[in-house]
Amino acid sequence: MFNIQTHMDFQGQAKAEKLSRFIITLFGIVGFIWGAVIQQFFQTFIILCAGFSLATLVTVPPWPIYRRKPLNWQKPKPESGDDSKKKKK
Repeated sequence: MFNIQTHMDFQGQAKAEKLSRFIITLFGIVGFIWGAVIQQFFQTFIILCAGFSLATLVTVPPWPIYRRKPLNWQKPKPESGDDSKKKKK
């Protein structure tokens, strides 16, 4: 009924990891600076949580941007009908 994709390719995983690290680091730096300016650690925490939430929303679901280069798996080799030679070895 529904064709929901649940995978990412390897390059998409690397892209998602880099993007999540960038978002969390950026929000952490901004939160630290803002919290230091107004002397409120809670504001730093809120900004960091917002960055984590944004990074989760952007990188956890397998968006089509993360599925652009799928792996091309090899075709399976046909099985030979003569298994008796394999058993003797």
